[in-house]
Amino acid sequence: MLLVCVPLLMVAACGAGAAIEPSPTVATSASGQVVPEAQAYVDAVNAKDLAARVASFAPDGEIVDVSRSIKGHDAIRAWADREVIGGSLRVIEVAEQRADGQKLLVYWAPAGSDGWRAHYDFTVGGGRIVKADLQYA
Repeated sequence: MLLVCVPLLMVAACGAGAAIEPSPTVATSASGQVVPEAQAYVDAVNAKDLAARVASFAPDGEIVDVSRSIKGHDAIRAWADREVIGGSLRVIEVAEQRADGQKLLVYWAPAGSDGWRAHYDFTVGGGRIVKADLQYA
Protein backbone atom coordinates (compact mmCIF):
# COMPACT_ATOMS: atom_id res chain seq x y z
CA MET A 1 0.00 0.00 0.00
CA LEU A 2 1.40 3.38 -1.00
CA LEU A 3 0.24 6.29 1.10
CA VAL A 4 1.34 9.89 0.87
CA CYS A 5 1.02 11.65 4.21
CA VAL A 6 2.69 14.10 6.52
CA PRO A 7 5.90 12.49 7.92
CA LEU A 8 4.94 13.42 11.49
CA LEU A 9 1.79 11.34 11.12
CA MET A 10 3.80 8.34 9.98
CA VAL A 11 5.99 8.58 13.10
CA ALA A 12 2.97 8.95 15.38
CA ALA A 13 1.23 5.99 13.73
CA CYS A 14 4.26 3.75 14.24
CA GLY A 15 4.58 4.35 18.00
CA ALA A 16 3.00 1.80 20.31
CA GLY A 17 -0.34 3.11 21.48
CA ALA A 18 0.31 6.53 19.95
CA ALA A 19 -2.70 8.65 19.10
CA ILE A 20 -3.18 9.03 15.37
CA GLU A 21 -3.70 12.64 14.40
CA PRO A 22 -5.89 13.59 11.43
CA SER A 23 -4.11 14.59 8.26
CA PRO A 24 -4.43 18.31 7.54
CA THR A 25 -3.86 17.63 3.84
CA VAL A 26 -5.81 15.95 1.09
CA ALA A 27 -5.08 12.25 1.42
CA THR A 28 -4.02 10.27 -1.60
CA SER A 29 -3.10 6.66 -2.17
CA ALA A 30 -2.11 4.39 -5.01
CA SER A 31 -5.80 4.04 -5.86
CA GLY A 32 -6.56 7.75 -6.17
CA GLN A 33 -7.40 11.03 -4.51
CA VAL A 34 -10.26 11.60 -2.12
CA VAL A 35 -13.23 13.15 -3.95
CA PRO A 36 -13.91 16.78 -2.94
CA GLU A 37 -17.26 15.98 -1.31
CA ALA A 38 -15.73 13.33 0.96
CA GLN A 39 -12.73 15.56 1.68
CA ALA A 40 -15.13 18.33 2.76
CA TYR A 41 -16.66 15.90 5.28
CA VAL A 42 -13.22 14.81 6.58
CA ASP A 43 -12.09 18.43 6.88
CA ALA A 44 -15.30 19.43 8.72
CA VAL A 45 -14.93 16.56 11.21
CA ASN A 46 -11.33 17.51 11.98
CA ALA A 47 -12.18 21.22 12.22
CA LYS A 48 -15.04 20.33 14.59
CA ASP A 49 -17.27 22.40 12.31
CA LEU A 50 -20.81 21.12 12.65
CA ALA A 51 -22.29 23.50 10.07
CA ALA A 52 -19.71 22.50 7.43
CA ARG A 53 -20.26 18.82 8.17
CA VAL A 54 -24.00 19.17 7.61
CA ALA A 55 -23.44 21.34 4.51
CA SER A 56 -21.31 18.60 2.92
CA PHE A 57 -24.55 16.61 2.49
CA ALA A 58 -27.40 17.14 0.04
CA PRO A 59 -30.53 18.44 1.86
CA ASP A 60 -32.05 14.94 1.69
CA GLY A 61 -28.69 13.18 2.19
CA GLU A 62 -28.39 10.05 4.28
CA ILE A 63 -25.87 8.59 6.67
CA VAL A 64 -26.00 4.89 7.44
CA ASP A 65 -24.12 4.56 10.73
CA VAL A 66 -23.55 0.80 10.93
CA SER A 67 -27.26 -0.08 10.87
CA ARG A 68 -28.99 3.25 11.65
CA SER A 69 -30.31 5.45 8.85
CA ILE A 70 -30.04 9.19 9.46
CA LYS A 71 -31.72 11.31 6.77
CA GLY A 72 -31.81 15.02 6.06
CA HIS A 73 -29.88 17.99 7.40
CA ASP A 74 -31.73 18.23 10.73
CA ALA A 75 -31.20 14.56 11.59
CA ILE A 76 -27.57 14.64 10.40
CA ARG A 77 -26.92 17.76 12.52
CA ALA A 78 -28.39 16.11 15.65
CA TRP A 79 -26.42 12.86 15.05
CA ALA A 80 -23.14 14.68 14.37
CA ASP A 81 -23.57 16.95 17.39
CA ARG A 82 -24.15 13.92 19.66
CA GLU A 83 -21.69 11.42 18.21
CA VAL A 84 -19.07 13.06 15.99
CA ILE A 85 -18.13 16.46 17.44
CA GLY A 86 -14.69 16.35 19.02
CA GLY A 87 -13.44 13.29 17.16
CA SER A 88 -10.75 13.00 14.51
CA LEU A 89 -10.84 11.31 11.13
CA ARG A 90 -7.89 10.30 8.97
CA VAL A 91 -8.09 8.80 5.50
CA ILE A 92 -5.81 5.77 5.20
CA GLU A 93 -6.57 4.90 1.58
CA VAL A 94 -9.11 5.00 -1.22
CA ALA A 95 -10.41 1.43 -1.08
CA GLU A 96 -12.74 1.65 -4.08
CA GLN A 97 -13.28 4.27 -6.79
CA ARG A 98 -16.63 4.57 -8.60
CA ALA A 99 -18.19 7.03 -11.02
CA ASP A 100 -20.64 8.11 -8.29
CA GLY A 101 -18.19 8.23 -5.37
CA GLN A 102 -15.74 6.08 -3.47
CA LYS A 103 -15.15 3.90 -0.45
CA LEU A 104 -12.44 5.06 1.94
CA LEU A 105 -10.56 3.14 4.59
CA VAL A 106 -10.35 5.60 7.48
CA TYR A 107 -9.19 5.79 11.06
CA TRP A 108 -11.99 7.25 13.18
CA ALA A 109 -11.28 8.29 16.77
CA PRO A 110 -14.27 9.68 18.67
CA ALA A 111 -13.44 12.11 21.47
CA GLY A 112 -11.97 10.21 24.40
CA SER A 113 -11.30 7.08 22.32
CA ASP A 114 -8.22 5.49 20.77
CA GLY A 115 -10.32 4.87 17.67
CA TRP A 116 -10.61 2.16 15.04
CA ARG A 117 -10.54 1.52 11.30
CA ALA A 118 -13.74 1.87 9.35
CA HIS A 119 -14.99 1.97 5.78
CA TYR A 120 -16.74 5.19 4.81
CA ASP A 121 -18.50 4.70 1.48
CA PHE A 122 -19.54 8.03 -0.05
CA THR A 123 -22.06 8.33 -2.88
CA VAL A 124 -21.97 11.85 -4.31
CA GLY A 125 -24.01 13.98 -6.68
CA GLY A 126 -24.43 17.66 -7.42
CA GLY A 127 -21.33 18.58 -5.43
CA ARG A 128 -22.65 17.09 -2.18
CA ILE A 129 -22.75 13.77 -0.40
CA VAL A 130 -25.96 11.90 -1.19
CA LYS A 131 -25.20 8.94 1.05
CA ALA A 132 -22.43 8.04 3.48
CA ASP A 133 -22.38 4.41 4.56
CA LEU A 134 -20.15 4.10 7.67
CA GLN A 135 -19.16 0.54 8.61
CA TYR A 136 -16.52 -1.09 10.79
CA ALA A 137 -13.56 -2.34 8.72
